[in-house]
Amino acid sequence: MILSERLLLRELTLADAPFILELLNDPDFHRYIGDRGIRTLLDAENYIQQGPAVSYARYGHGLYLVVRKEDGASLGICGLIKRDTLEQVDIGYAFLPQYRGQGYGIEAAQAALADGKNRLGIGQVVAIVTPGNERSVALLAKLGLVRSRLVKLSEDADECLLLEQA
Repeated sequence: MILSERLLLRELTLADAPFILELLNDPDFHRYIGDRGIRTLLDAENYIQQGPAVSYARYGHGLYLVVRKEDGASLGICGLIKRDTLEQVDIGYAFLPQYRGQGYGIEAAQAALADGKNRLGIGQVVAIVTPGNERSVALLAKLGLVRSRLVKLSEDADECLLLEQA
């Protein structure tokens, strides 16, 4: 569990499947992150079990549920991801539309980075962004990441913008 001033970041569980179903079907998630094919609660449960849960066990980190301390509302996901196609760990996040623009993204990302550094000794972190997602690029700039180059995470994937620490 990771704590910040207003937020709690915790591992996703199967009980979070309804939230994951909603978040991963947000039009902006599809536009900027991609359609993961999550259409049912069972799909969402499988996503949690085959993605974040595997990452927690293998690397000690992953995408966490971002919860507002004040009222327990689930706002989004944020955390560190180790991809086979990238050398460094990257930071990822997504929030429901009603929680964007309120500073939750930067607060969650700073907390996830601090946990990675302090608990796991992760120094260098990168980020990947869909070209045109300038709000995300601006948030990453506040974390000290700058545009580096375009990369493809797989043969059939579109190019992504890679941001690295300055």
